Amino acid sequence: MARSVGDLVAEAEAEADANLELRASWNVAPTSDVPVVLERFVEVPGRGRSQVREIHVARWGLVPAWARDASVGVRAFNARSETVLEKPTFREAVLSRRCAVPVDGYYEWKAGPGKVRRPFYVSRADGSPIFFAGLYEWWRDPAKAEGDPEKWLLSTSILTVASPPAASAEPVLRELAELHDRLPLPLSPDAMAAWLDPARRDAGTLVALATEQAYAAAAGWVLSEAHPAVGNVRNDGEYLLRPGPEDVSAAAVPAEDVLF
Repeated sequence: MARSVGDLVAEAEAEADANLELRASWNVAPTSDVPVVLERFVEVPGRGRSQVREIHVARWGLVPAWARDASVGVRAFNARSETVLEKPTFREAVLSRRCAVPVDGYYEWKAGPGKVRRPFYVSRADGSPIFFAGLYEWWRDPAKAEGDPEKWLLSTSILTVASPPAASAEPVLRELAELHDRLPLPLSPDAMAAWLDPARRDAGTLVALATEQAYAAAAGWVLSEAHPAVGNVRNDGEYLLRPGPEDVSAAAVPAEDVLF
C-alpha cells in the first residue's frame, strides 16, 4: 500500500499503534507483510469492555494455530469463499478471526493471442482503497524463547469469489470476467461492519452476505494495463502501474499479486 498510516486510519475508521509502520510497495507477493483491519474486545479504563477497530501488520499467508511451522502459509494466501467453512486451514479463523485487508489495487494477468499474457491493474475509480474480506490467525513459534518479540506471528489470507458472469450489465464486470475466473472478495462498508464484528459467530451467513454484495462493490473498479515488469516481485515502484516495454525480468509471473 502506497499511502500513509494516517490516511489508512481515516479510511478504515480505525486505531493504530503510534509505532506502526507501513512500507510503501507497488508489488506485494505472498509471505510479505501487509496491513489488516480487525475488531476485538478490550478492557478500557472507565468504560469497561469495548469493541475497537484496529490496524495491524500481518504476514500474507495464513498459518493456523495447529501448524508445525510457518511454511504452511505459503500455500494459504487465498481462501475460496465456497469452501472456507470446510477447509481445516481456515474453518476456525472464519468463525471469530475475520479481518479486512486494505489494498490500493491488485494485478492480474490476461491471456492474449498465443502465449502472450498482459498484466492489468485493478483499482477503485475514485482512488480509495479496496477492503478485501480476510481471515487472520496468531501462531506461536515453538522454536523461539518465551519473551522473544517474534514468538507470535500474525498472518492473514484473502477470500476469493467466482468472477462476475460474462453477460453482466456493468462493463467493468464483463472486463473482470474476461480477466480471470476468480476475484478477491471486496467488502462494502455495511458488509465490512458485519464481517469484522467479533461478536458474530454465524460464519455461514457472513460469507453469504459478503459474496452477495461482491459484484456491486466491484462495479466501481477500473482496469488499466500495467508494466510487464510486475511479473518479478523484485521489481517495485510506481512505474509498474503504467504499461511499458517488455522486460526480461518479468519472466516469472506470480499466481496472484496484490498492490498494498
